[in-house]
Amino acid sequence: MVGLFDTFDNADVRALVEQYPLAWVCGGPAGAVEASLLPLVGVFDADGRLVELVGHLMRSNPLLTALEADPRATILFKGPDAYVSPEHAGLKNWGPTWNYAQLRIGAEVRFDAELTEWSLELLVAAMESARAEPWDVGELGERYGAMLGHIIGFRASVTSLSGKFKLGQDEKPETFASIVTTLPDAPTTAWMRRFNKGRE
Repeated sequence: MVGLFDTFDNADVRALVEQYPLAWVCGGPAGAVEASLLPLVGVFDADGRLVELVGHLMRSNPLLTALEADPRATILFKGPDAYVSPEHAGLKNWGPTWNYAQLRIGAEVRFDAELTEWSLELLVAAMESARAEPWDVGELGERYGAMLGHIIGFRASVTSLSGKFKLGQDEKPETFASIVTTLPDAPTTAWMRRFNKGRE
């Protein structure tokens, strides 16, 4: 049975991955598991479903050796989060809580030097596209070619996906309205409103 906080759609997954692209990538054989924070770019199919994550890491990162030994990875995205006090709820007899959004993704990772330059350009485009004057890797000049030799690109094919979006769905309308009005955390309140349309 799917719980209240476990209900989400492809658009929610995409929004979280794109707004919070820095994820924990964990994996490797038993006894040699490594973990590293890496920025990732999602690839989505025609239905909007996340099918792949693209990234890169330093060749000196122990995670490379771990995932070459066993390519199965767990990837953890953490979205917005905030402590919610009874003061925000406007109720002294209300217990404090923590609101948050998270994704847990199982994936098979494939490293390929041929992906390196593309993975970098994909990430830079995703991060710079909204800027008035987007930066481009070409601006590094000769340094860029030297840097490429120290990193390697990868594709992580999604094999499983679960999430929890605890964003006030269980609150009474008046309590929810009080929280989003007084909570001083704009990203969290925006996601609370996303998951509680029409409740204010």
